[in-house]
Amino acid sequence: MGPLIRLETTVTGDRYLSILSDHLHSFMSIVHSDGLGQFQQDNATPHASRVATKWFQEHSSDFRHFHWPPKSPEMNIIDDIRDALLHDVEKRSPPPGTPMDLLTSLQDPWCEKPPGCLQTLVETMPRRVTALLRARRGPTRY
Repeated sequence: MGPLIRLETTVTGDRYLSILSDHLHSFMSIVHSDGLGQFQQDNATPHASRVATKWFQEHSSDFRHFHWPPKSPEMNIIDDIRDALLHDVEKRSPPPGTPMDLLTSLQDPWCEKPPGCLQTLVETMPRRVTALLRARRGPTRY
């Protein structure tokens, strides 16, 4: 799992491009120096922007960009991790009072996640895809 990156404003295509070049590329080159790493994102407007699409094409030999078709159900396991982090923050007393407190409240449980946490979620993907196919793109209970 890579570092948490604090974004202080709305993400646009250009801002997303800077995240890709400043953070994702270096992380992927360290963790997947063999070029076999895979990156998945949803189809949020900044992710599908021309500048981001062009950047992924230019870096296609560095790692694989997992294309997600438009209007497809969300299957990214990062949502499960985000929900767990938010649950951890909600349990804090007192709750974070400033953006910096919130960042700290998120970073602590992020860094404490056991190494196998992400692998466990990855291993659920076949079951999730099967449930999605059975539901014919409708709601699932994975």
